[in-house]
Amino acid sequence: METTKLAQELATAKNLNENDNPFFVVNISDLIDRFNEWKAKLPRVQPFYAVKCNNDPVILWVLAHLGCGFDCASRAEMDMVLKKKMVKPENIVYANPCKTRSFVHHANQVGVRAMTFDNKEELAKIKEIHGNPHLLLRIGVSDTTAVCQLSTKYGCDPEKDGPKLLKLAKEMGLEVIGIAFHVGSGCRDPVSFRRALKAAKTLFDTGIEYGHNMGVLDIGGGFPGYDSEEITFDEIVNVINPALDEHFPASLNVKIIAEPGRFFATHPVSLVTNITSAVEVSAERITGKAEDAEKPGMMYYMNDGVYGSFNCIFFDHYHPKGAPLFEKKGELVDSTIWGPTCDGLDQVEVQTRLPRMAVGDWLLYHDMGAYTNVAASKFNGFEPPKTYYFVDKTKWALLSDNARFGA
Repeated sequence: METTKLAQELATAKNLNENDNPFFVVNISDLIDRFNEWKAKLPRVQPFYAVKCNNDPVILWVLAHLGCGFDCASRAEMDMVLKKKMVKPENIVYANPCKTRSFVHHANQVGVRAMTFDNKEELAKIKEIHGNPHLLLRIGVSDTTAVCQLSTKYGCDPEKDGPKLLKLAKEMGLEVIGIAFHVGSGCRDPVSFRRALKAAKTLFDTGIEYGHNMGVLDIGGGFPGYDSEEITFDEIVNVINPALDEHFPASLNVKIIAEPGRFFATHPVSLVTNITSAVEVSAERITGKAEDAEKPGMMYYMNDGVYGSFNCIFFDHYHPKGAPLFEKKGELVDSTIWGPTCDGLDQVEVQTRLPRMAVGDWLLYHDMGAYTNVAASKFNGFEPPKTYYFVDKTKWALLSDNARFGA
């Protein structure tokens, strides 16, 4: 069943029950397809899903069952996957270079050993608190065109500081097991991976010279949630695979992991909202053009916005485009779409063109799984959308019978 068709069935049922609350639809079959695509195109790289991207428990469970590890950045994220026994501690990387002391203590207690660092102060903190850490040196090699750049906050200079930190770790009796990097969330320049892999190999060799057992390479995230004119997954794959073969050939027996988030979470999740008010205005108010003064325009108000699922507009620089869930005929009208709160900043679509909609109509937003509900608030008393899941029988058969949610 297609996502749109299921969303239509759910909306129809809600209409019968006078339920106009927004809702998510998660296509588990699509999630499984994304995992299979990853394994086919990056066969040497084990994904450690970035929990921060979308911590939905069903998404986490499915990915764990398929063979994902997890990139966790806090105590709560570690507990999400450990308390439900999704993975063992060795399949978690505590990928926060600047960690809370109590979280390091907790990682020690629950057996999470793999963790990143990028400064000497962090080494001292870890040395004091954790009994047996396996460290990954995080280096700063970035894509300046990435949607969310990370090297300004994390990652040491691979040439100036990397060797010094490897030497210091050895002198402190701390075990460095490999190198980690993150080119930036939403990478748009795949060549940045090649630069990062070259720098990582140099430090790998340096670490071995200092006596570290260098056996893990973490190539981070930056993989797109869907293909676009700016970047495709294949473009990145076509850079990474040859660079891995050049700098980290299979003969070295290096374990290669990555921290994809949006690659898995974005496409399987769609959001359906309900129009709560529909107000006709001059199109000039929407377009800003004097010649549109006598043309009709529409301002629509819906029951989810930037304080809820659409926080991605501010935090992730992502601007979703909605469409009528059910087919609408008629002339397209210049429109603005607002969220439900009383804040004037709560604007989801500044200018779009839609057929005339009415109160109670539903809007469908695809590709809404990354950095949306995970950062939503209840500002002004608006509750987050309920989530519905579906999977086709063939894909469901791939998952074990004894760990199903709600089955």
